[in-house]
Amino acid sequence: MARQSSQSSRSASSRPAKKAEQVEEEVDALDAVEDVDADDADDAEVEADLDDDADFDEEDGGSERSAQADAMWSDVKIEPVEIALPKGVGYTLRAYRLSTELTPTEVEEEEDEFAVLHRRAAEDEDDDRVVILENAELFEDEPEPVATEPAAKKRKKTADKDDDADEADEVDKPKASDKSEESDEDEEPDEDEESDEAEDAEDEEDEEEEEEEEEPEEVPAFLSHRGKLLLFRSVEGLVEFVKSDAEHDMVQLDTWSSLQSRITASAVVPTEENRYELDLVVENLRGGQDAWDTDLLLAAGEAARDLAYALRLEPVRTALNAGSPLDDLDEGLRAAAAGGVSGFFAKRRLKKIGAQQAALGWRTIIGKISAAVDWRD
Repeated sequence: MARQSSQSSRSASSRPAKKAEQVEEEVDALDAVEDVDADDADDAEVEADLDDDADFDEEDGGSERSAQADAMWSDVKIEPVEIALPKGVGYTLRAYRLSTELTPTEVEEEEDEFAVLHRRAAEDEDDDRVVILENAELFEDEPEPVATEPAAKKRKKTADKDDDADEADEVDKPKASDKSEESDEDEEPDEDEESDEAEDAEDEEDEEEEEEEEEPEEVPAFLSHRGKLLLFRSVEGLVEFVKSDAEHDMVQLDTWSSLQSRITASAVVPTEENRYELDLVVENLRGGQDAWDTDLLLAAGEAARDLAYALRLEPVRTALNAGSPLDDLDEGLRAAAAGGVSGFFAKRRLKKIGAQQAALGWRTIIGKISAAVDWRD
């Protein structure tokens, strides 16, 4: 009986130990499952974040530019530019150089649709044309009769002329004293005349020095050819063109060969300062002063001025020239953005600028720029 009780007590004491071990194993298993689930959840969140970043990059025009690409663009002193126009969005290149280092683009002269009419009018107005006539002797004018005089009267007139000539010679003969006085005057030049000549010479020298002292200014240059902006719808198309031997205005840049060997599609990422949404300008201006986007309009003005200079678009340069209504709009927007007292008065001046007038002006500018674009794939 004693043995049975001791055995039963041992078995009873071993059961709780086994149960405890089983519980611990089950808890460990549950913890492992929870850890796996947590890891899976973290991975899912990371993937979601990556997807969101990818969507953001696609909407923002691509991924951020790498440090290596920044160094490359800085070395060649050229930047990729993204321009949005009513016909679409394209990529091109822009550089700034001194005016003495660039040759302006060759602009093709537009054909005159009314050249035929002008030529016909010119022919009608030309009175110097040579006409060959048959039997020209029939059209010759008869010589006019010359009036004759009696010989005696003619001889009398000739004698009177000779007498008058002799008297004139005697009057015109200078005396010896007069000759000496005239020679003295010739030997002594007038001091006033000498001073005037010296002043004129000094003025000419000053003007030449001023012309020589004029410093060259920094001007823009785009990827263009014969007055047409080359705008590529894809980054790959731009890179392929740059690596080719095609003719364009940027060949004259001293760093062009370096860019040809180093450019890649992944490096063509325009910065925020080099993105211009010209297609939104007119719509924004029509919304009225309260809806005007200062950054959008100022950036559009910068791009339009650069394009007008590089492509030699004289109407656009005139429309944005200093003192023009659109230039006043730019100055007012800059002053208003700066704030302060000047910004307060600038906002009051902006209210006087007609939104419709500004929209019509910019519509013309964008039309001129769009007409000077050569779209490439």
